[in-house]
Amino acid sequence: MIYDIRHVTSYSYGSQVSFARCSLRLTPLSDVHQRLISHSIEIKPKPATRTTRVDFFGIPTESIVIETPHKALRIDSRSRVEVDRVPPARDAGSSAWESVREAALDCASLDAHAPVGYVFPSALAPIQSAVTRYAAKSFPPARGILTAVADLMRRIHTEFRYDPKATVISTPLAEVFEKRHGVCQDFAHVMIAGLRGLGLSAAYVSGYLRTYPPAGQERLQGADATHAWVSVWCGNETGWVGFDPTNDLLVANDHIVLAVGRDFSDVSPVDGVIVGSRRQKLSVAVDVIPVE
Repeated sequence: MIYDIRHVTSYSYGSQVSFARCSLRLTPLSDVHQRLISHSIEIKPKPATRTTRVDFFGIPTESIVIETPHKALRIDSRSRVEVDRVPPARDAGSSAWESVREAALDCASLDAHAPVGYVFPSALAPIQSAVTRYAAKSFPPARGILTAVADLMRRIHTEFRYDPKATVISTPLAEVFEKRHGVCQDFAHVMIAGLRGLGLSAAYVSGYLRTYPPAGQERLQGADATHAWVSVWCGNETGWVGFDPTNDLLVANDHIVLAVGRDFSDVSPVDGVIVGSRRQKLSVAVDVIPVE
């Protein structure tokens, strides 16, 4: 499947901003299941400098500096991506989860794709006993890793309520877990924290999800959104598998990966600092359009 993706991030400020330094993680990844065909980013006002690097996690990151005084910033990212991903069945035979846990800790590699780097707690996905106990209900002794993780995903999808007004990125994991509501990044963090509490390797994935309009209605421009899900290391034979707790889906061709890290703080599409005062308003519009 080939997609044209447009991701427009717009900031408006209550007073003039004299300086801005931002990091952009808006280039979709290329790997064995996904190929970046083309990519461009248009920025207004025009930055004084633009530099690109690849971080430890393999994420292409562009650093920009804007020295022109401005009251609005617009970042227009456009990509064409080919996705060819076939997930395993959620009830497919797989190694016992305990053996997968042991294999992750035995791994000698420390590169970005090694499972050991995603076993330990991180700032937004800390290990908490209540979350670990919750996850453990899906992991009885010797249960296959795929079936166990899929069951945890299903439970989060069923027992947590999607509510975009309930949380912000700084809402603590404990509060999200206690109230059982939030958005995709909250559900991903809860799932990651639970899996890591059991000693399993879980990564945070940001990206895009192709959505479908209601029957008989046209697709609305800008109606798609950035999305978040979880990638779990399921052993040496199976490798990394994507699980989407917001939608109770194993990740296939409707998901486009933007970046992978330990939690949201590693993969934020746009972050940075500005010199200015008063409030700012952020709006994001995303289109994920299949290419016929």
